[in-house]
Formats: sequence, structure tokens, C-alpha cells
Amino acid sequence: MKKITLLYDELESETVEDKILPAFGHHLKLKIPFKTDLTIEIERDELVVTYLSDTQLKEFLPIAIEKGWCLGFLPHPDMPNALQGMGVDSKLSEALDHILESETTMKIDVLMANGLPVFNTLVAGESISLISGAMEESQWRVRWEKVKSFFRLFKNLRAQNYIIRVEDDKEGREEIDTAALGVITVLHRKSALLTRKVLEESFINDGMMHVLILAPRSLFGLIDFGIKSFLRTAKSKVLPPHVSHIKTTKIILESPEPINYSADDKLMSAKGIELEVLPKILNIVPGKHLLVTDEVKNNEVFKVHKLPKGEIKEGLLAHPLPLIDHASTEEFKWLFTILRENAKASSSYKVLMVLSTLIATFGLFGNSSPVIIGAMILAPLMSPIISLSMGVLRQNEPLIKESLKAIIIGMLLGYLCALIITWMTPLNVYNNEITSRIRPNLLDLGIAVGSGVAGAYAHAKREVAKTLAGVAIAVALVPPLAVSGIGLGWMDLTVFIGAFLLLVTNLAGMVLAAALTFLLLGYSPVKLARKGLLISLIIVMTISAPLAFGFNQMVKENRIIQKLSGHEIDGKVLREVNVRSIDPLKISLRVVSDTPLDETELAQLKEDIERYLDAEIELEVAVGIIL
Repeated sequence: MKKITLLYDELESETVEDKILPAFGHHLKLKIPFKTDLTIEIERDELVVTYLSDTQLKEFLPIAIEKGWCLGFLPHPDMPNALQGMGVDSKLSEALDHILESETTMKIDVLMANGLPVFNTLVAGESISLISGAMEESQWRVRWEKVKSFFRLFKNLRAQNYIIRVEDDKEGREEIDTAALGVITVLHRKSALLTRKVLEESFINDGMMHVLILAPRSLFGLIDFGIKSFLRTAKSKVLPPHVSHIKTTKIILESPEPINYSADDKLMSAKGIELEVLPKILNIVPGKHLLVTDEVKNNEVFKVHKLPKGEIKEGLLAHPLPLIDHASTEEFKWLFTILRENAKASSSYKVLMVLSTLIATFGLFGNSSPVIIGAMILAPLMSPIISLSMGVLRQNEPLIKESLKAIIIGMLLGYLCALIITWMTPLNVYNNEITSRIRPNLLDLGIAVGSGVAGAYAHAKREVAKTLAGVAIAVALVPPLAVSGIGLGWMDLTVFIGAFLLLVTNLAGMVLAAALTFLLLGYSPVKLARKGLLISLIIVMTISAPLAFGFNQMVKENRIIQKLSGHEIDGKVLREVNVRSIDPLKISLRVVSDTPLDETELAQLKEDIERYLDAEIELEVAVGIIL
């Protein structure tokens, strides 16, 4: 028969008398209130069931290990960390039944931090531990203080210099000098929300600890880390960005500055933290939810290649965490070299500009979309535009001047080619490809923004640099350039002004979007970028006024088309509705009827449509007769 010695908190005597003692019944051998100078004379391997707080358990644990007793745990109101770390059921009745029914015991590991046991989690780094309220008496005040601390820390998040020494029996000692927001250490994955989402195989009896080093390089990186870590639903072997993982038996964390850390929610500070796993040193009745394994694999993990080093580390230590990641010197030099070359109006650039405009102009006159698309892919204008966006972002005058020079030369060559072809071509008809580019609206600005983002991203990322640059120019600059050149050749201000507005819209939208993309990719500090971005934004907002008007006109046209299409008047069905203009309102449509319509019936149809739309119209009608 199982014999139990109960060690309990005197402050919880009422619960002990009312719930625990009746449940143990004849199994109870002794009941002993916990005291600091506790002495218990019982045999090795005997079962001691504790009803103690986290603080009391930490005092008692070394005694239990020394005496070799087997421990069972009941959920005390003030033992949240041992409850989580030992996998104990939070319901007292369930935990009592589990201890009485369980026939198995097992030896587990104990994590020690500077000689003190850690039941659940050790978090180093004030920015991550959020422990300003950890010493409050009530749990709700602890949580509230942590929430407030979290938002305060976002104002001045700063990485700390960590020197990480890992003891390895095979490889000797590994030392890492890095910058990180904090370090989380657990024995098994269920100890913390982050480790539950990130770690795969981790058990309390495998002789290993897990050390997660959190080193985001920006606030956006921290937010990205949070989303990918905390909101992931499926297990993944890939660590979230900015997280490094060490699985080992012993590790030392040191720093030039004192390390503020939380061991099971208790605030501490030290110049160094020595973490060590004491393998299979404590004999327990395993908790109902505890992760254990029969096959112990002492495989160490050392995934630290993401940790900041060198220049990046020094930058993180010198300033608060920036809003966005800063590109490394190597990345910046590589990109800037390319952009300086792309900003030049080379002979190849000029030849391609002439050829692409020739092809686009012929395609416009021929009303051929495939030919125009080919001209877009061939056009070289994207390169100096992206260079201009970087110059605007970093206020680099030589790059701005060189880029503008190349863009202006390319546009002048384009206009010259479009004019010559227009004068040589005996065609003076608005077709679909031409008319679609003389009424720009906010949708065109959206296309320009997308093109600018794609172009900047393609230039910044080596792996996609050769695949997106051609796509980014699509429906961007050369076709409206050619259409405005055709308008000049025809001396038609409507065509010229409309297409030129689309051209300027695309240029301004792409520069602003590309500059913002480079900013988010970390190629400029925000302070340096403010002036250029503000000027670009003012230009785009100025252009947006006529674009908003054009968009409003398009919305009105679509509403009229939707309202009239399929509408039936006296047995006559309206089809193929098209709005020629809004002011005055000119509409063309086809009327499907059983009989031909005379002038009186057509006049009546016009009156009926005006009454239905509540507006005067000019009507162009084609009649279709059903036979």
C-alpha cells in the first residue's frame, strides 16, 4: 500500500484539512508543516507529497535531492512555475487522484542558475522579461505591470552585449560575442508559450536545456518575430527570424553590464549567469502533463548563425533598436554600385530607349497589346528611376542629378521617335490602346506604386534582381510616353495632356514607392530620408487631385453602365451600353427589339432613359431586331 508523507504550507491548513487529508485517507503516513529549518527523518525513496509555494519548493528541493526522496506535487495557489514546469494538473482533485493512482516514478533533470533551481523559465534581458511588476503581491497586478512595461519598453528598446560560453565535451569551449534583446532558457518546450511554438523534441529527462537567443535588428523585426512565433499553428523545424537556438548541458551568459533576469518570475541581477543541467537527479511522480521520453538522445544543437556580429552588433549596442533593419555595409555597397551604373545614360540605354519607343508607338497605332507589352519589357527606364528613388531617399545629389539626366534624355529620345512615326503614319484615329492612356485615375497610381515596389525589391535582392526588373516596368512609362508623343504629333492637347499626366503619375508614384521600399529594407535611416520622402509625397498628392477626379468620373460611368445594361423599357432591352462622356452625358447603346423603331419610338426611348437616370443625355442608338 502506498504510504505518503505530506509536506504542506501552514497558511493553507484549511484546504489541507478539508480536501487533501480526506483524499489521502489511510495512505497518509505523516503530515508536516513546512519550516525553514525543516528536518524530516524518513527513508530514501519514500514518497513526499508537497503542497507548497514556488518559494518554499526552492528551499525544500535541495534537501529532497540530498535525501533521495521521491516527490509528488499538488497545485498550491502560489506555485505557477513548478505547476507548469512539472506538468502538474491545476485542479487539486485531479492532481490528488493522479498521485494516488500513479504506480510509476521517474528521475528528471533540474535546471540550476547560479546554484539555484529553476522550475520553469529563466529570462535574461529586461527588454524581454518584462519583469518590472514581478515583485507585486497579487497576480493581476503582476500581469498589469508587465503589460505597461511592455509598451514603455517599445519607446527605448536597446540590445545588450552578451558573451555566451558553451561547454562541449567534444569540441571544448565555444564563445560567442553578440548583441541581443534577451535570452530564454527552459528544460522542455511546455515551459513557455514561445518554446511551445518553436521547439520540437524537448523533455525534462533528456539531460539538456534549451537556450533561445532573441536578437531582432529592428522594431519591425521584433513584430515580425512575434507574429511568426506566437501565431504559428503548425509545428515547424525552421526557427522564427532573429531567433537562435542552443541545446546543451552547460552554458554561461556574461555581459559588461549587469544582466537583469527573471528566474521563475523573480527579479534578479548579476554580471554573469551560469546555467547547468543536473541530469536525472530528482525522483518524482511525473505530473499528468509532463513531457518525458524513454529514448534519451543527447544531441546538442548550435544554431547561432543569425546572431548579430561585427558592425551590425556594434550598431545595435550604440543606439536604441531602430524602426527597421539596417542593411549591412556589404549589402549597401553592392546595391549602390549597381544604382550608380544604372543612373548613367549609356549608349546601350539610349539605343534601348529608342527601340522600345519605336515598338510601343507602332503597337499603339496597330492597337496591339502584345507589341506594347514587348516594348515595356525592352524599356530601360526602370533603372534610372530606381536610382533616383535611392538618391531622393538618401539626399545624394550626384545620384539624383545623374538619374534625372538619364530619365530626361530617355524621355526626349522617346518623344522624338514618337513624333517622327506619328508624322510618317497616315493614321489619326483614337483606338482602345490610345484612349486607355489619356484618362488616368487613382488606379494608375496604384499600378505605379506596385511597379516601384517591385523594381526596388528586385534591385535590392540579388536572388531576384534578374527576374523582376522587366516585370516592374509593365504598364508604367513607355506607352504613355509614346501616346503623349502621338498627341504632340497630332497637335491634340487632350491626348497629350492626358497621357503626360499618366506619365508623370507613374514616374512620381514609382519614385515614392521605391524610396519607401528601400527605407523598409534598411538602406537609409529615417532622419535622413524625411526630406526626400516629404517632397515626393507632396508631388504625388498634387498629382492625385486630377487623378481622383478621373477616378470619380470612371465610377459614375460604371454606375450608369450597370444601371442601364439589361434594363427593359416597353419590351425593349438595352445592351452594349457605353458612356462617351459625363459632362455633357453622352451614351451609346444597342436596343434589342422585336420590331424596327421609328423616330417617335426612339425619341420616347430617350425620354424614358432620361427619366430613369434623372439626367439629360445625348443618345446614340443601334437597333438589333429579334427574328
